[in-house]
Amino acid sequence: MAIKYQFNKTSLTALGKQLKIRENALPTLKNKESALRMEVKRARQRSDQLQEELDNTLASYRGMAAMWNEFTPGLIRVKDVLLDTVKIAGIKTPALKEVLFEVSPYSLFSQPQWFAQGVHILKELAQIGIESEIYLEKRNLLDHARKKTTQKVNLYEKVQIPGYQEAIRKIKRYLEDEETLSKASQKIVKNRKQKEEDML
Repeated sequence: MAIKYQFNKTSLTALGKQLKIRENALPTLKNKESALRMEVKRARQRSDQLQEELDNTLASYRGMAAMWNEFTPGLIRVKDVLLDTVKIAGIKTPALKEVLFEVSPYSLFSQPQWFAQGVHILKELAQIGIESEIYLEKRNLLDHARKKTTQKVNLYEKVQIPGYQEAIRKIKRYLEDEETLSKASQKIVKNRKQKEEDML
């Protein structure tokens, strides 16, 4: 990124302000990046943990596969998923508040005795699956934000701050050279005048 500037004190002041803004923002951005990296790791671990829990729970009920054939399809369904919004390092992420289920009425006398337990098992499996998906989405949002923050840190650290420092250095050298030349020319003029006065 080419930094546009002019060789004058106004430009020097403006560049100094921009440099200071970036130097002050850099530690905050680095902290945000670090926090996001930790949160991405936590969300990934929790998502994997929930997925493993879901797989283990499903595996534990495989022995009951024949009984599930008797289960009425559509007896239970997810009515709604209530979410909260939680800010993590300034990023809005979803958090599971509650899963609302709708259970169709059934007769406890005409259906097998284990139906009530079957409904409870399905609720548990759905809850785990939904929570796992939410953590996966949370991880994706946080990872995207982390990548953006990393890009900004790199932009500030490797491009903009060195660019502003170089521009400031060039302007200062130019102004110093101008001042030196001005003083030298004033000295020459003064010496010339002195010689002319001495001749008279």
